[in-house]
Amino acid sequence: MMIRKARMNDIKQIHALLTYYADKKLLLPRSISSLYDHLRDFVVHDENGGTISGVCSLHISWENLAEIRSLAITEENQGQGLGSRLVRNCLEEAAEFGITRIFTLTYQPGFFRKLGFKDIDKRELPHKIWSDCINCAMFPDCNEEALIFEAG
Repeated sequence: MMIRKARMNDIKQIHALLTYYADKKLLLPRSISSLYDHLRDFVVHDENGGTISGVCSLHISWENLAEIRSLAITEENQGQGLGSRLVRNCLEEAAEFGITRIFTLTYQPGFFRKLGFKDIDKRELPHKIWSDCINCAMFPDCNEEALIFEAG
């Protein structure tokens, strides 16, 4: 079991996992096309040489701003710390790029608060709002909460 960068042959499993939770209104859906476009953003938890039990992405938004998005763990693997490990992996990658401000928009704010994220007003994230959110079906009535992790 290990966390690794996502590969082309992971896309269908990633899509199925994200769609499962999107159908439950627990995260926003991602199209297959979007997953291919952003493949390099994703890390996965590889259960046993190809079975994906968790996924998370780090999307660089601006000079010193990135987003944790599309965090999902299979139901049978929840409660084992995989989500925390995936998020920490993304935070480490952000640090490698010199990015010290990492935000998330989430329906699970308590999880992120435990990892050191703090609440922030969405209006403090203008690049995010106008680049992704404006195209979302939930805009402008989004009920996701915004949180930010500020390193260093």
